[in-house]
Amino acid sequence: MSKKIKGSLFVLVSGACWGFSGTCGQYLFDFKNVNAEWLTSYRILFAGIIIVMLSVCTQRENIKGILRNKIDTMALLIFGIAGLMTCQYTYFAAIARSNAATGTVLQYLAPALILIYICIRYLRFPKPREVLAIILAVTGTFLIATHGNINNLAISPSGLFFGLLSAFTLAVYTILPGRLIERWGSLTVTGLGMLIAGVVFTAAVRPWNMEQNIDITTFCLVAVIVVIGTALPFTLYLKGVSIIGASKGSMLACIEPVSATVFSALWLKNKFTVFDLAGFALIITTVLILSFKEKAKESKAVTA
Repeated sequence: MSKKIKGSLFVLVSGACWGFSGTCGQYLFDFKNVNAEWLTSYRILFAGIIIVMLSVCTQRENIKGILRNKIDTMALLIFGIAGLMTCQYTYFAAIARSNAATGTVLQYLAPALILIYICIRYLRFPKPREVLAIILAVTGTFLIATHGNINNLAISPSGLFFGLLSAFTLAVYTILPGRLIERWGSLTVTGLGMLIAGVVFTAAVRPWNMEQNIDITTFCLVAVIVVIGTALPFTLYLKGVSIIGASKGSMLACIEPVSATVFSALWLKNKFTVFDLAGFALIITTVLILSFKEKAKESKAVTA
């Protein structure tokens, strides 16, 4: 197996794992009466512990370095709380109020929001293909939300709200840690950021005070979400992107909403209309259009 094929498989597997994780979350919400706050707190806390442990084994000096730098430590705290914590919570909140496929696809509006940020930052108008991407993103969201009927919402208002909010927080999560990642590496920054997010969110919501019926199925699915749905795919994605590049990696990662849709339909028997599928396709197309390499100045925007 060639190195490029192996890298592509790493990214594809990671995307499929993320999609499966969302479906596991929906199962817990629908059949085990688990709430998003409870699940989010344990997911990011234990996933953060696992990723930090991996970072200690491979990048110990990076951890020491970032924690000794007061400015970078403050930036890490902001990233963990304002970026990663909000991103993880709003994603599961959207799934709890809609379904795994819809919540995942709506979060994939983030690249369009990042494009708007780049255009504002560099005081430029979007290029023709970028305008097309924005139109596709808006149209796709409209179809998912209304099924073509402007007078009626096809999903709950709270589901749409948290879905759009998750896209915004994912954009923030992508933009915030740019300089930190350049200096200290993705594994260290994301691991510490996730651990910070987990500690803060868990302390805020106090999941141990929430009444949850924890049976063996719930325990196993939470473990799957933490390990297979978070720690493992993140590690595989980083490895894959290091081999094939960020542009191709982001395109292949579009398997995530596809896998979430397939798992939701086959496992949870979710029904999707033609409008839903068309909306999904338009938003995924948006990501593909925006995944092609830009000029160096623009590609570095999120690292500033």
